[in-house]
Amino acid sequence: MLSSHCRTQPDGPTSRLRRGLVTCLALLCLATPVMGATQDWTYRVRPGDNLWELSGRYLKPGTEWQRLGQHNDVADPYALPPGKTLRFPIAWLRVQPAPARVIGLRGEVSLQTTGRATLSVHDGMLLPIGTVLQTGTDSSVTVQFADGSQMQVRENSRVRFDRLARYGATGMVDTRVRLEQGRTSSEVTPAKGPASRYIIQTPTGTSSVRGTRFRVATGDRSQLAATEVLRGVVQVDNRRGQRLLRPGQASRLPPDEAPLGDVLLPAPPIDDAHTRFEQSPYLLAWQAVPGAVAYRVEAVEANSRQVLRFAHQTEQTRLALTALPAGDLVILVRAIAATGIEGEDAERTITVPASPAPPLTVRPVQGQQLATAQPRFQWTRNPEAGSTVLQLARDADFQELLFERATTATRLRAPTKLAAGDYFWRVASRDTDGHQGPFGQALSLRISDTPDATPLQSPETAKGKLTLRWQSGEPGQRYRVQLARRPDFEKRLLDRTLEQPQISLPRPRGGRWYVRVQTIDDDGYAGPFSPPQELTLPCRLCYAGGGAMLLWLLL
Repeated sequence: MLSSHCRTQPDGPTSRLRRGLVTCLALLCLATPVMGATQDWTYRVRPGDNLWELSGRYLKPGTEWQRLGQHNDVADPYALPPGKTLRFPIAWLRVQPAPARVIGLRGEVSLQTTGRATLSVHDGMLLPIGTVLQTGTDSSVTVQFADGSQMQVRENSRVRFDRLARYGATGMVDTRVRLEQGRTSSEVTPAKGPASRYIIQTPTGTSSVRGTRFRVATGDRSQLAATEVLRGVVQVDNRRGQRLLRPGQASRLPPDEAPLGDVLLPAPPIDDAHTRFEQSPYLLAWQAVPGAVAYRVEAVEANSRQVLRFAHQTEQTRLALTALPAGDLVILVRAIAATGIEGEDAERTITVPASPAPPLTVRPVQGQQLATAQPRFQWTRNPEAGSTVLQLARDADFQELLFERATTATRLRAPTKLAAGDYFWRVASRDTDGHQGPFGQALSLRISDTPDATPLQSPETAKGKLTLRWQSGEPGQRYRVQLARRPDFEKRLLDRTLEQPQISLPRPRGGRWYVRVQTIDDDGYAGPFSPPQELTLPCRLCYAGGGAMLLWLLL
């Protein structure tokens, strides 16, 4: 039996042989019991116990109590001394289905039943044997098994439950899961007997434990399947060999080779000088880890660390945490090697207070182009909020923040002029105690240094008057209109501010004129003038006793 679990080199040094023997013994402890002594579950007799009541409680229906007495050499079934150890053969024990239960859900997760029906997963849902869980790009699910063990199923993963059983009231649970795609993280309760099992099988190998914390990945075309151990001991094996993993160790499983040894990258040192957890948006920063090609940041529940509430992968060494739910959370960050092996976790605790939802945005709308260097932003009022926070940045991640302002109003103008280019803005709510909620969706806008074109329409005649009209703006806006002989408008025949988008004046002399219009917002901000519009008044109209000209200036 020893040779089936490990190989030693008889001609190697004595110390190497000893290490091999120790490893073999550890593997035997993790392996499925095969010797008679390990086939029994033991029970210590308590006062008042008798053989037939114990048989009815723990044995399969139809298994006679006399057989249990014979197996334990019990002379008097009525007199079981307290403290005596009874041996129950595993094969005789009562076995019952033990469905898993959903205890944490993020995003949309689907479930395929044994009857091929597809359902949406919800909190508290029971998952019987044979069902399949499928997560999406931004979703995850955490399930709990009958012994309290928990498994987190990550994004883009597919898990099939092959065996979910309990051995009556013994506390022993047999859990066997097939990870067909993606990644899982498990927190396994220490085994309570020889029949307790927790096994995760991937297409290229198997990981089995009896109480530990570890991660398993199926890999993809560029990376091998892997097992990563954070606590306890894990045995990995495939048809080519086996390997025992301890904390900080990992193994990659090629399809046609024995499991390969690896180690976890160390936890990234947290950069406390640039980490901010006082208020939203929270910012986590860390130092680079040699050998890392990326980093994974997670937020898990403080009292149930397998319940995932936020996840993001980045190649940078800092991340704004803008979508954290309220509650006590643990923030985790780990380095990822080129092999896909995820390393040790650095962690920080944070309490996210309940806070109001972000207001709805009004303008500028998504992707809008503006010809003003100081645009005005507008949003709705959240009745649960005491104020609103506006942010403007050059990038969608708001790492290049240009300004942040808090206001009790529902609109705010950019405090400085913006150069032509692309920008992003977003708003968040603060309650009356100053607790800030999450930011809403970031909206893009473009500032253009080219004013909007305003082509003239065909003239219309009227008696002795020139009437200028242009497209009306937003409610509350005023208009400044100028008329001059030259496009530089240094000498103006008309320069007037109006409440309405039109003006009538005595018809000027014939010839070439230039007109332009400027909008003035209700807060006094004056936008850029429209491009000069050329107006020609023919002389034949001059001698016809005057006329009127109708102009449309489209702003």
